Amino acid sequence: MSERRDDDEDDAELFRSAIGPVRPMRDTAAPPPSAPKPRPRARMAERDEAHAREQFRHALEDSLLEAGDALSYRRDEVTPRLLQKLKRGEIAVQEELDLHGADTREAEQLVRAFLHDARQHGVGCVRIVHGKGLHGAASIASGGQPVLKNLVDRMLRHRADVLAFHSAPPAQGGTGAVLVLLAPRRLRS
Repeated sequence: MSERRDDDEDDAELFRSAIGPVRPMRDTAAPPPSAPKPRPRARMAERDEAHAREQFRHALEDSLLEAGDALSYRRDEVTPRLLQKLKRGEIAVQEELDLHGADTREAEQLVRAFLHDARQHGVGCVRIVHGKGLHGAASIASGGQPVLKNLVDRMLRHRADVLAFHSAPPAQGGTGAVLVLLAPRRLRS
């Protein structure tokens, strides 16, 4: 064992002679921890999303309805014949909501609440009077399109409880109102 210690001391001496004289380092405080690096971001994906949102907004603007345009929509399970009956006003309207004088935020809340209540009470057909957008600065968009009419059109198309809708016949408001056919409420068992 002493032979191994001698070898270790010889190696240490050989090392010291190879590197030459050394000076001890000053004791310094450890540097403060650096701020955590930000998480990587998918910048290209963010730009793609922003571009897609912009394209969607432009598509909506391009598809806006004019004052005289008729609203019309039906789900696949609704027959064209039933939509024709709705269009002619042959389905009895059970409730009505008049949006005249409402701004867009108020109109959106009113439509949501109205349709929810109608469905809760088993109402099958309703009329929403949105106006034609011919009067009042708040009812006409910068491009001249009726604001509430387009709002109602978009809202109704995205609701699961709306089976079909069509602008009312002239005697019931024409293109200033829409008749909405609602899905029957399912009872929970």
